Amino acid sequence: MTIHMGSFGRIRIFEDFLSRYDTTAEPTTTFTEFGNIAAISVSAGDGTTVSTVDEPGGVVSVTTHTGDDDNVALHVAPFKPADGGCIIEARFKAAAVTTPAVFCGFFKTLAVTTPVMATELGASQAQTTATTSFGMLFDIDCTTDVWYAVSGVTTTASTGSPTAATTGMVADEFDVVRVEITSDKGDVYCYLNGNLIKKFAGVATVTDVYYPVLMVENRSGAANTLEVDYFYAEGARDWTV
Repeated sequence: MTIHMGSFGRIRIFEDFLSRYDTTAEPTTTFTEFGNIAAISVSAGDGTTVSTVDEPGGVVSVTTHTGDDDNVALHVAPFKPADGGCIIEARFKAAAVTTPAVFCGFFKTLAVTTPVMATELGASQAQTTATTSFGMLFDIDCTTDVWYAVSGVTTTASTGSPTAATTGMVADEFDVVRVEITSDKGDVYCYLNGNLIKKFAGVATVTDVYYPVLMVENRSGAANTLEVDYFYAEGARDWTV
């Protein structure tokens, strides 16, 4: 059988939150679509989404419910690294940094209607939860509240210890996180504000599919707000099917 290839092999999703503009907070009990982002999913309770009015360029504000470990996940459909590698990049900030966990990277498994944080860090910086996920994590449960590059590939440990950046989240200041998975060896590169924090060699199975995800979760039974300036994800089309 001949496979007829088209002109659009690369799949790029860039959402600047300009086209949809909501000044009244919308409930997101299940999901809310925002332009090119497939859904904003909220677990266990009602979170809200609203466009900001005090900053230029399109910024969406997502707020979790008040229940402990409630969260909001921004995500798109999964990519397969073997098709040509995959990338996620997002620019975002937290209104307060004393209670949240924030992850930006890739999940192998994502419960679309009831998402949970794929990787979590305890007080000693050891991973207390680690399913297959790769990216940058800020978790207020850590004794040292800085960003960590994490690679969770089992339920008990990471491949390579979580690697700390020199800075953490600062309230109302933007961070840029970029995570790349290579197509050949499954290497994962984790960047924070333009700096390479960690390369995890060969941790991703390139024939598996991974969801690009930006997620905020509260850690103390208090609502947490994440303001997102842009969300970018890139992969490649599978021409073999």
